[in-house]
Amino acid sequence: MIRRLRESRFALALFAAVASCGTAFAAPSWDHIANVKDAANRLGQLHRHEGSKGVLKFLDACYRTHMLASTYTAGLEACMAQDYMHTQILAQVYARLPADERAKTGAPSPELIADGMGKRFLVAFSQYNVSGADAETFKKLVDTHGFPIFLKAVFPKSPNPKAPKDDAAGDDAQKKNN
Repeated sequence: MIRRLRESRFALALFAAVASCGTAFAAPSWDHIANVKDAANRLGQLHRHEGSKGVLKFLDACYRTHMLASTYTAGLEACMAQDYMHTQILAQVYARLPADERAKTGAPSPELIADGMGKRFLVAFSQYNVSGADAETFKKLVDTHGFPIFLKAVFPKSPNPKAPKDDAAGDDAQKKNN
């Protein structure tokens, strides 16, 4: 379920980016891998100290600041990497809660969480003409270089934390909760 959510929301953003046919990554003026790793470190620290609400508040301010730029920047890339990592984990957490429990507490559904990120990415990729190929490269960079750092920071006792991917257990848990 989470895999399908992530792929469908990311696909929506990719579709918009492909339509714009931009080249934000073509001539990089920064090291994307180092930027994603640094973003993951900072996200992990923020999450430990401020929790999810603090992360959401930070991301709101981050987007508001960096979306004012006339070009796609390392700062916006870091915001988006942090948003992607946080959203994936948050959606997985809420997917484990039964739907009736989420309704009682007013917690968002995993679909709503993923939709929000998809809309933010759609706006950013469209505004800065990020191509579909570049958006996919960004996703792979975060999955490969960002998630392991973030997950180790947030779940330090986990022996080998991995990014949410083809999670059959998560899909099964979601089916049981609905």
